[in-house]
Amino acid sequence: MEGFTQTLGAPALLAIGAAAVTLLLVLIIALRLHAFVALILVSLLTAFATGLPTGSIVDVLVSGFGTTLGSVALLVGLGAMLGRLIETSGGARTLAESLIARFGERRAPLALGVASLLFGFPIFFDAGLIVMLPVVFAVARRLNQPVLRYGLPAAGAFSVMHVFVPPHPGAVAAADLLGAEIATLIGVGLLVALPTWFLAGYLFGLWAGRRFPLPVPELLSGGPLVSEEPRRPPSAGTVIALLLLPLVLIFGNTGLSALVTAGAVSGENAAVQLIRLLGNTPVALLFSVLVTAAVLGAFRGVDRVTIEKLLDSALGPVASVILITGAGGMFGAVLRASGIGDAVAASLENLGIPVILAAFLIAAVLRIAQGSATVALLTAAGLVQPAVAAAGYAGTDLAAVVLAAAAGSVVVSHVNDSGFWLVGRLMNLDLPTTFKTWTVMETLIGVIGFALAWLVFTLV
Repeated sequence: MEGFTQTLGAPALLAIGAAAVTLLLVLIIALRLHAFVALILVSLLTAFATGLPTGSIVDVLVSGFGTTLGSVALLVGLGAMLGRLIETSGGARTLAESLIARFGERRAPLALGVASLLFGFPIFFDAGLIVMLPVVFAVARRLNQPVLRYGLPAAGAFSVMHVFVPPHPGAVAAADLLGAEIATLIGVGLLVALPTWFLAGYLFGLWAGRRFPLPVPELLSGGPLVSEEPRRPPSAGTVIALLLLPLVLIFGNTGLSALVTAGAVSGENAAVQLIRLLGNTPVALLFSVLVTAAVLGAFRGVDRVTIEKLLDSALGPVASVILITGAGGMFGAVLRASGIGDAVAASLENLGIPVILAAFLIAAVLRIAQGSATVALLTAAGLVQPAVAAAGYAGTDLAAVVLAAAAGSVVVSHVNDSGFWLVGRLMNLDLPTTFKTWTVMETLIGVIGFALAWLVFTLV
């Protein structure tokens, strides 16, 4: 921060940082204070404790909050809208049934997992799971197979996409804190997410289905949570095209930017500028939402009032996620402005811990302690940000550090994680079985994802 010189030594700053994280955990876990409020309070107290000028504290808090929301809120809100339109049109069911028909009954778990991976791009974990589980249960019942054989590959697919691939808020916010390019993060994220899902979600799900041959629960089996069956659900090809549209636009922007940098095309060309504008991530998602609303709504006879209500209903569930993400950015801004991040970076350097490993370990410890993957990821990203900046990481290296922190934020899902209870209750698992299946799978996702991220960091 301009005009501020930190007079506290590294031990004092590290102690304040440790106390801040501990207080955050106590407030969230023991006192059950909402994470949004807890992050703001701890950010304020940390700023005071580290000696930031009183007149500048609010500016630091608001700047950190606003900077994070400036990129995150647009992506998360528009991504939620896109997912809601596809969900309510019947597209999820259509795509899943089409994949099963193509893959065959023996490969039904693979088909459901692939469908979940596709829908996991725009749809959040909770919503995607609830959308897909009626299909999962119907297939398992029709084939007379254990529910976990189909349920875990689907749940694991949504989990890896939510953890590793934008526009999901954790990856987007961490990328914003560390300065990673979204398009690069999408590419590297998919490179990590897909093999991680195959090993930790699909293969483990097949093993768990044999090890725990549990019956299909009644809940969601016939889709009772779906109030009205879509009259004319879209074709699988239409849904796939709509899901691919934002990716094509984003990667078009990336490719043209590389060509402009290389001098192969002129950046002054009007067509190039337009394509690059459409490929900017918020604009790409906005364009995709408009196209999806037209294709799945207006062109299919859905009135404008219904479309507006559908889009509005997508924002409520993500409001808390957006605000917590912004507050996490605020906490990270205080850690940077106060010099705590620099002290952590120096300590990690002295201990000889690589930055990418530190990002994973910090996120993993926070995840185990307080349950929120978002809080764990953002706190870890804020703590390693000075070390990342000092090392000058860029491109795939920077994306790999983001993914390492994301991997740490998903390990050891247990009773303090809402996803633990959601999966266990929807699949009618008792507590020990949930630990033996869901918790193990999430830990495998984290460990394998980190190993692949480190491999990318080392080789690419």
